[in-house]
Amino acid sequence: MSKVLVIGAGGVSSVAVHKMAQLPEIFSEVVLASRRRFKCDAIAKSVKERFGYDVETAEVDADDVDATASLIERVRPKLVVNLALPYQDLSIMDACLKTGVDYLDTANYEPRDEAKFEYKWQWAYQDRFREAGLMALLGSGFDPGVTSVFATYIKKHLLDRIETLDILDCNGGDHGQHFATNFNPEINIREVTAPARHYEKGQWIETPPLSTKQAFEFDQVGQKNMYLMYHEELESLATHLPEIERIRFWMTFGDQYLKHLEVLQNVGMTRIDPVIYEGREIIPLQFLKAVLPEPASLGETTKGKTNIGDIATGTKDGQRKTFYVYNVCDHEEAYRETGNQAVSYTTGVPAMIGAALMLTGAWRGEGVFNMEQFDPDPYMEMLNRHGLPWQVHELPEPLPF
Repeated sequence: MSKVLVIGAGGVSSVAVHKMAQLPEIFSEVVLASRRRFKCDAIAKSVKERFGYDVETAEVDADDVDATASLIERVRPKLVVNLALPYQDLSIMDACLKTGVDYLDTANYEPRDEAKFEYKWQWAYQDRFREAGLMALLGSGFDPGVTSVFATYIKKHLLDRIETLDILDCNGGDHGQHFATNFNPEINIREVTAPARHYEKGQWIETPPLSTKQAFEFDQVGQKNMYLMYHEELESLATHLPEIERIRFWMTFGDQYLKHLEVLQNVGMTRIDPVIYEGREIIPLQFLKAVLPEPASLGETTKGKTNIGDIATGTKDGQRKTFYVYNVCDHEEAYRETGNQAVSYTTGVPAMIGAALMLTGAWRGEGVFNMEQFDPDPYMEMLNRHGLPWQVHELPEPLPF
């Protein structure tokens, strides 16, 4: 039994804390903190009403290393679960090192002034965490996170060698809004508008944003257009599974979303550099975030399903084979259980699972780790038991594109 400190109070955090409350034998105490304590209080109230589990709340500025360290010292958790913004990863890691506590997050660090998705900043902490005898687990969401675990499961059980890996992320949900993002608008739009990159034969190949499109038939969702993008798990998979010759990431977008995004880009609302407005500096994308619907508010109206998984082609016993491992998650079922839609659910549940495996010692190490560096089996087993069941299909042939 262990106490954890969860930092961040968005939809992902809400899901993670609701799921932790269902495993009191592992999560004996949960403290939830964010810059705005009232959001933590709302989550704690929901958890109490649904599961009778008490969550303590606190206020903290996660950009402030000393303030975060002081909170950690007061709470004395065994693990800090960072579900705040990716900009805050390094300050929270610093606070964990300062206080001697393990660390987990769901998304890699990125600087505020550049849409740069790299692990180099966090991988640079390797020696400091190892020398302190601490563990940092990076990217325990769905993608990154579960998609990397799917890859290592395929390598362990289905293929002797993976040659190509495609990660497919489809959100078939409809929230009824003209334009809204299903997770933090600022992070979402920075990702979508960044150049696409994929890994092929030891090189990174860059293409313009949203310039490569393919149609794909997703189980329980239907045919959707998906677009080649860059996502951080490509970097860690290329590093830790170097035998894979090509790794790509695809995400679906509806025509209405893309139309609105194009207009917002054309008028400068997706800029992340400051502009002067009435004598003050503002970041247009941060202002846009403020006027868009809060992702956590979309749960009640969102209907449909997500489908996220890996398609891997390689060899098994000398024969060429292709396997598809994926999960389908229902927005309405996720909302009934946790009060959040499936995009938050598919990230919050894996955050809970990663934390549980660290706390129980099933996943253990000293240093900074990515998901694919551990045995996939206990993680895969917990996905089935805690709301994200997966399935495996052998495909008759590789992807035709």
